[in-house]
Amino acid sequence: MDANLSAHAAALWVGLHLALLLVLSVRVVGQRRRHGVVLGDAAIPELAQAVRAFGNATEYVPAGLIAIVVLAIVGAPPMVVHLTGLTLLVGRVAHAVGLSRSGGASILRSAGIILTWLAYILGGVELIFYAIP
Repeated sequence: MDANLSAHAAALWVGLHLALLLVLSVRVVGQRRRHGVVLGDAAIPELAQAVRAFGNATEYVPAGLIAIVVLAIVGAPPMVVHLTGLTLLVGRVAHAVGLSRSGGASILRSAGIILTWLAYILGGVELIFYAIP
């Protein structure tokens, strides 16, 4: 397997996840400026949702990216890296959109966390598979 192709696949997904985190961060800053809030969320629902969408992404994305990068390092096929990266990204975007629209339960939030966990399961199982000589 061409490790270079796996590394390029990992680079794509790391870059896309960084872009997602930047967008979510900019949304928080925009809400803070709009409402004149420097710290916390001042009990403003839109700001609280933006903060949690960013916070939740920062809680889940790093571990997923570690899995993606290590998959590339151990020489997993690019398709495996792409499948894990795509699943994680779609999950994180769905969750962020769902949380941004409503502070309560929603189909997008649920789908997002399920896809995120699926990416964790895929990545974890794949890494264990590649760890066995």
